[in-house]
Amino acid sequence: MHGFAVILIFAGTGCGTSNWLVCRSMCQKRQGSLMCTQYRQVIAPAVFLLLGIAGILLVVIPSDDVKEPPQFMYGVVLDAGSSHTAMYIYKWPADKQNGTGIVTQHSECHVKGGGVSSYAGERGGAGRSLELCLEQALKDIPKSRHRLTPVYLGATAGMRLLNISNPTESEKILKELGSKLHTYPFDFRGATILSGQEEGAYGWVTVNYLLENFIKYGFVGHWLSPGRDTVGALDFGGASTQITFETADMVEDKSNVMELHLYGRDYHLYTQSFLCYGRDQVLRRLLAHLVKTQGTGPHVSHPCYPAGFNVSMKLDKVFDSPCTADQRPTPYSPQDPLTVIGTGHYQHCLGNMSKIFSFDRCSFSKCSFDGVFQPNVTGSFMAFSAFFYTHVFLQSTTGITVTSPTLLEGATRTVCNMSYQEMLEKAPDQKGRLQDYCAASVFIQVLMLQGYGFDELSFPRISFQRKAGDTSIGWALGYMLSLSSLLPGESMGLRKALRPEAWAGLIFLFIFLILIVSGYLLLKTCQKKKGSDGII
Repeated sequence: MHGFAVILIFAGTGCGTSNWLVCRSMCQKRQGSLMCTQYRQVIAPAVFLLLGIAGILLVVIPSDDVKEPPQFMYGVVLDAGSSHTAMYIYKWPADKQNGTGIVTQHSECHVKGGGVSSYAGERGGAGRSLELCLEQALKDIPKSRHRLTPVYLGATAGMRLLNISNPTESEKILKELGSKLHTYPFDFRGATILSGQEEGAYGWVTVNYLLENFIKYGFVGHWLSPGRDTVGALDFGGASTQITFETADMVEDKSNVMELHLYGRDYHLYTQSFLCYGRDQVLRRLLAHLVKTQGTGPHVSHPCYPAGFNVSMKLDKVFDSPCTADQRPTPYSPQDPLTVIGTGHYQHCLGNMSKIFSFDRCSFSKCSFDGVFQPNVTGSFMAFSAFFYTHVFLQSTTGITVTSPTLLEGATRTVCNMSYQEMLEKAPDQKGRLQDYCAASVFIQVLMLQGYGFDELSFPRISFQRKAGDTSIGWALGYMLSLSSLLPGESMGLRKALRPEAWAGLIFLFIFLILIVSGYLLLKTCQKKKGSDGII
């Protein structure tokens, strides 16, 4: 019976019995084509229905304004010190906390050669010395941020000295540096000579920022004010030394006062910079004192140089600085030879080093030295730069952990009584500097104990450090932090975003619609299949 029905169908389509298999195949193809057409008729409306519903919902469902964090802002500070120049690149989120950027060090580069003041009389030399580091800055800062990145150059004690001895030459060097920096696609904000007070205060800012004494990131994901006491800063550079700390005492000399506003708070600081009391200039002043007291003969005994160390030089190496000009002998011949012979005697070294300080005169209620007012030191301190390197040398060569005035004196005495050969065996990597460590150690001893007034109670609260994390300690970061309060911040970007409950509702609705459409299509498929079976 079924075979008869099929024959009839084939006959109606023009198929004979002889071509039964071929005709059966043609029939199946026609049925499949019909089914595909029906599928398209169902799916297309379903898709358009879903898109329409989704579009309507996206328009009418309430949304929130979600804040998108802005890009990083970048800043470059060139620290033009007396002995070398360093470039520091900083970055911070463009939305600032209480008006001050949350700044981190992005990278750094150390310029080869001496400080910019050493290029006096050499046209173009100071500017060319910066080129390699500035090329690095082009790579380290995203190109889209080049034009928005401020660049500052701050020269310190080396240029302060040059400005005293030859102001015309110092002005030429600053102009030359400015011309070079203007050729780069950054926002150059100027080259200037920092005052000693500024250098000290910005170093203090750096120290306390890195210790999170101003602001810290809390575990709840917000920046918080920790409410901690601040830490004093002790800087020992090549041509000057600085002391800065927060004090509640009245500062009798107003030139020692600096007011700072950071992260919504005001800070009242005592700060003092002693020009000519940096490491390099102290060594010159000590040698000038020895030449003056021993006469201008071709040989001078040096109690701070280790026994077994001798060096020859010209007199101009001693007296060509503004810090030693008043010690020049009469008559003075810059090219006269001088041989310095080390004798390695701690007590004699201490006696001669003390002579470069003046502890006698004071027109205030209290002074540190050289007639400079200073309130009593209070709280904790961080000592960096040459303080750190000298401290490390003392501990590594003597095995004494220098945490008190007594231990400082003991370690210094031990180093000063070593011969040059003994020093070389203990610190072969310091060969070019060994002869200066005794003098530097004795200077720190006199400066901190007699000058600043640290004692058995306050000295242990000094921490000697070079870096905090990956960030170098010095005035540059503090300078950038202070200047970031003057830079305009960027408002946070806004974008429309659905609320979580709206997202949940949309997802549920889409899943529901997909299930309904899928069930409908499946039902239609089954019905068609049954219909086809009935016909066959």
